Amino acid sequence: MEILIIALAAAASLFTAFAFFKAGKFKATSSKETLLGAGFGWVEKTPFGVVRLIAWLELLGAAGLVLAPIGYFLGFTWVLWFAVAAGIGLALTMVGAIILHAKRGEAKYTLKMNMNLLLASLAAALLWAYLPLV
Repeated sequence: MEILIIALAAAASLFTAFAFFKAGKFKATSSKETLLGAGFGWVEKTPFGVVRLIAWLELLGAAGLVLAPIGYFLGFTWVLWFAVAAGIGLALTMVGAIILHAKRGEAKYTLKMNMNLLLASLAAALLWAYLPLV
């Protein structure tokens, strides 16, 4: 049972981390004009410092989902809670994204992707939180 939980948690974490790493890296390294040209219309009315903050939070969350489980398997059992926190933080990011896109009338284009990332983030967090209880 423990192996199954680890496999599911790792799969959810890797999927989520990869998606958020790509999104965060793009937001962290692109100019405002590039982001607007790529369809990130919300960037137009958002202070660019907030855009960069979101990017770095996504990158930190991705790192937490990957590095914390590695630390756990190296014997640092307490670091697993960083993966749980990272998963919850990324899920909250997606809740904010869903609200933002709904207010802008873009939900029909973004809701499926946002919900997939929300559920994957929650799955990773819950599975890593459950592992020490097994």
